Amino acid sequence: MVPQARRVVPLGGGGPTGVPVVALEELLAAGSAEIQAGAELRAFLEARGVRHQPGAALIALEDLAAWRLVRAEPGVACALAPEQLATRAAAATLSSLWEITVRLRRDCPWDREQTPATIVPHTIEEAYELADVALAGPPDAKFVDELGDLLFQPFILSLMAWESGAGDLSDVAEGIAEKLIRRHPHVFAEASATTSEAVLQRWEGIKREQEGREGIFHDIPSALPTMLAALKVQKRASAIGFDWVEWSGAEQAVRAELAELVEALELDGAPGPEAAPAVRAEAGDLLFAAINLLRLVKVDPETALRAAAARFRRRVEEAEGIALEAGRDFSTLPADEQERYYRAAKERLSNEAQEEGAR
Repeated sequence: MVPQARRVVPLGGGGPTGVPVVALEELLAAGSAEIQAGAELRAFLEARGVRHQPGAALIALEDLAAWRLVRAEPGVACALAPEQLATRAAAATLSSLWEITVRLRRDCPWDREQTPATIVPHTIEEAYELADVALAGPPDAKFVDELGDLLFQPFILSLMAWESGAGDLSDVAEGIAEKLIRRHPHVFAEASATTSEAVLQRWEGIKREQEGREGIFHDIPSALPTMLAALKVQKRASAIGFDWVEWSGAEQAVRAELAELVEALELDGAPGPEAAPAVRAEAGDLLFAAINLLRLVKVDPETALRAAAARFRRRVEEAEGIALEAGRDFSTLPADEQERYYRAAKERLSNEAQEEGAR
C-alpha cells in the first residue's frame, strides 16, 4: 500500500479566533487530521468535528510551525503558497516579539528606565555588529542572530513612541510602507525606471516634490558618521546633476587634491604638535575626493575601509607569526625587516586564499 502524501493546513497565528475559514473548511471536509497545536486550538477544532488522528496525512499546525515543516520537508504539500505562508509566519513572530517587548517594558526594571536617547547608542552598536558579520561572508546563523538583535531596536523605540503619543509600531510600519510605495512608482504605478541611477534620481526628486523638502542638502543628520555624511552630501549634489560624467574625472580630482596636500606639507615645513590649518584643509579635500571616486565606481567607502583595516590587521598578525617562527620579535625589528615580514605575510595569506577558492 502506497502511503498517502502528507499535506499541511496552516491554522493562523495561534488561537481559535485566528483560524482562516479556508483552513477550517478543509479540515471539516476531511473530518480528521494530526492536530499539532495548543490545547485551546485543538479543543476548538475537535468541538467542530475535526478529530485528532496521530500520524494522519493531513497535518494542522499554526503558521510558524507549518512554515518550519515546509522548509524542512520540501516534498510536503501545503494549502498555501510558500510565499504566503512565509508572510503569515513572519507576521506571527513579529506579533509575538511586540508582546515580549511590551512585557519587558512593563516588568523589567532596566527596560522601564530607558528612553530613546539611551536606547539609540545600542541601536548604533547593533547595526555595526550586524555590519561586521555581513561583511565577513554570506549570511549564516550568526548573521540571523545579529539581525534579530537589531530588529528588537525599532520595536522598543516604537513602544516608547506609543507611550509619548507619537504613534506605535503599526504607524511605523504603515508609514514606511506608504513611503516605499510612493518612492517606487516604477514598481507600484505606471512610471518607468530601468536603471539603478534612474531609480535614485527619481527617489530624490520625489522627496523634494512630494515631501516638501527644501534645498539640495535637506535633512542630512548632523549625527551621521563623517564618511557617511560626506557620501550623502555627494549623492544629493549628484541628484541635481552636479557630478562627474565619468569616474576618470573624479580620479583626476584625487590626484590634484593629493598634489595640493603635498604642497601644503612642504610649505608647512617641520610639523608641530598638530598640522597647520592649510594641511588639515587639504587633507579633508583629499578624503572627500577619494570618497567621491569610490562612489562613482560603486564602492561603499565605509565597508571598503573596514575591510582594508581588517586585511592590514591580519597581515601584521601573520607577519608577527612568521617572525616568531624565525625566533624574532616583530615589534623590535627595524622598519625594513618588518616590511620584509609583512610582504611575506601578504604573500602567504594570498596563496592560502587562492587555495581555498580552488577547493
